[in-house]
Amino acid sequence: MARRLTGVLALTLPALLAACADGPPAGPAPTPSGDPTPAAIDAARNELAALAAAARDRHFTARYALSGVDGPDRSIVVTRADDGTWRVDVPGGALGGTADIALVATGDGLFQCGLPSAGRPEPASCVRLGGRTDAVPRHLDPWVQHPFTDWLEVLTDRRAPLAVSPARPPAGATGACYSVDSTSASLTAPLGVGIYCYAPDGTPTAVRTASGTLTLSGPAGPAPASVRLAGPVTDADPLGRAAPSPDGSTPAGTGTG
Repeated sequence: MARRLTGVLALTLPALLAACADGPPAGPAPTPSGDPTPAAIDAARNELAALAAAARDRHFTARYALSGVDGPDRSIVVTRADDGTWRVDVPGGALGGTADIALVATGDGLFQCGLPSAGRPEPASCVRLGGRTDAVPRHLDPWVQHPFTDWLEVLTDRRAPLAVSPARPPAGATGACYSVDSTSASLTAPLGVGIYCYAPDGTPTAVRTASGTLTLSGPAGPAPASVRLAGPVTDADPLGRAAPSPDGSTPAGTGTG
């Protein structure tokens, strides 16, 4: 009996020791996936957020070409002053493209300034639209100022419902570019979906959305200490986007647009 027990132990003990040394059996290998990894998605989102944060701190004056909208290409002038005030000049931004305007945010509020142009030959004057951080009413909004103002806040907000991935620059554009889409089921996206491009210092170099494509036309210049209104503030109605009526009267800046 003792000899039988000794023989059994001689056969089974090495197997038991080997099992303990090897540890638990390895599970099946993970199945490769073609979808982007969460790490890659987070990297693009983090890169864009960092560039947008630099853009919020960037003070400059620059000219952008606006294309892909009704009518001829336009030259947009963007000024982000050292004191945080800003101004965006938009040729053809009102009255069906016949009147030039400037949107200006100063310490006194948000203003629309009508500039002398074919559809508005009188001297420049401005109308207050609201507080400095208020939104431009939709029926007055030319949309081109958003990539340099409130959309930067959305791009830096990690809670915003956005999907971000690397993208190729639009034709004629430079910089690091990212495709931005909304993941929200809301009918109103937090910003214009499309492609956003930035230089390493945070200067926006191109933005392509449904409103058109903005492309930096040349090197950005220095910023002024503060922006100024283009003319005196009046009690007149702001200029709407709609074209003048057939009788030549100018539509008031009211309505739901």
